[in-house]
Amino acid sequence: MSTKIPLTVRGAEKLREELQRLKHVERPAVIQAIAEARAQGDLSENAEYDAAKDKQGFIEGRIQEIEGKLSAAQIIDPTTLDAGGKVVFGATVDLSDDSNGQEVTYQIVGDDEADLKEGKISISSPIARALIGKEAGDVAEVQAPGGVRAYEIVEVRYE
Repeated sequence: MSTKIPLTVRGAEKLREELQRLKHVERPAVIQAIAEARAQGDLSENAEYDAAKDKQGFIEGRIQEIEGKLSAAQIIDPTTLDAGGKVVFGATVDLSDDSNGQEVTYQIVGDDEADLKEGKISISSPIARALIGKEAGDVAEVQAPGGVRAYEIVEVRYE
């Protein structure tokens, strides 16, 4: 009974690209570094060997983590959704902050894809939870660390 991990199409592509890089670039490079360090002799005092083994452990762990996420992924393409104008996973939402009129745009994505600098917020974030199910013209109230903030939904897009 594995839990499905929601990912956008782009998020899944990024994970696959990272997995490819780790398996075909990083892993062979670290194996080569270990072989070179072994060739130097005494491994008990070989810092290069220890560093390469640590890096190998990180790479193998990350490969397992990505493979697990991709196998449990539920890939959602926002462009194929017929959500009737409602905010759903993958939607891009233009908001107006009721307190200062400032406009912001967010896309609701999976936890692994969230990046506030790119305007991507996690489905599990307070603002995304407040927006889900609403549509343009609605006001979403978000419990923020500084108190309750209200955002009017200006537009909902599925791109």
